[in-house]
Amino acid sequence: MNDTKGPSKNIPKHESQHISEHKNVARCARFSPDGRFLATGSADTSIKLFEIAKVKQMMQPEARDGPVRPVIRTFYDHQQPINDLDFHPQNTVLISGSKDRTIKFFDFSKTVAKRAFRVIQDTHNVRSVSFHPSGDYLLAGTDHSIPHLYDINTFKCYLPPNFLDMGVNGAINQVRYSSTGGMYVTASKDGAIRLWDGVTASCVRSIDGAHGAAEATSANFTKDQRYILSSAKDSLVKLWEVGTGRLVKQYLGATHTQLRCQAVFNDTEEFVLSIDESLNEIVAWDSLTTELVARWPSNHIGAPRWLEHSPVEAAFVSCGIDRSIRHWT
Repeated sequence: MNDTKGPSKNIPKHESQHISEHKNVARCARFSPDGRFLATGSADTSIKLFEIAKVKQMMQPEARDGPVRPVIRTFYDHQQPINDLDFHPQNTVLISGSKDRTIKFFDFSKTVAKRAFRVIQDTHNVRSVSFHPSGDYLLAGTDHSIPHLYDINTFKCYLPPNFLDMGVNGAINQVRYSSTGGMYVTASKDGAIRLWDGVTASCVRSIDGAHGAAEATSANFTKDQRYILSSAKDSLVKLWEVGTGRLVKQYLGATHTQLRCQAVFNDTEEFVLSIDESLNEIVAWDSLTTELVARWPSNHIGAPRWLEHSPVEAAFVSCGIDRSIRHWT
């Protein structure tokens, strides 16, 4: 993210296309690090895997009547709704965290496998998952107030050595590693944003009341790891400086008080996107000037529950309580 302020940029208008739907609420989505794949998870306990090249082919006017099927795998192995997904940084492995207290590993290179080849049984509802950039570790944010760090080779779970003394409250809605894995961040139901050391697993900064008493629903690093973007059920999106914990910017004008939605950067970090539940719109701000520069009807019946941006191009996906998945370009 470049700090130089100028006049607000205009984000190009995005058009959306319905690409699939689940049998129940579409709850979460994740792009692979190279942007080639997209996975969505649902309250119907299924996971759909899309190939983005096929999604684009489907969106061409001449292909809309043809038999393009962008869903290349569907996985059924959870007993309860899916809360979050992540792709292994190097391998064809997808993980999912679920209300059934498991993290499951799926190998999507195998065309016939519909079930997980590995399972981590956690002690709590798994709300969020994030792979370490090396792929050797993963984090789980759960109904427990401390993030669970797993070695994926041994399945051993590590907690901070002093976690009983930390006085941390509130389930973790989201956990995300920084780009190098040197840090991770959590967004908690108690409204706090917490920064953790990626090696020692100790909490190095707690921004208590980052969103007042409102539930913090998302937190993620900028690519340069200097800032954290957070959102919460107080209808605010905030940018924090990692080095000091100082509030740098606020993005105002979109109501989100009900759903566990997230705010995301676009691929270039020039814009911040989120959801306005009251108007059922996707909104975009200039990330530097904080000016609200776009509002688009979501085209979902009822507000989208989740928004995820491609890491490599100007495209994102929205997941709806209407069960549908829409791809925006």
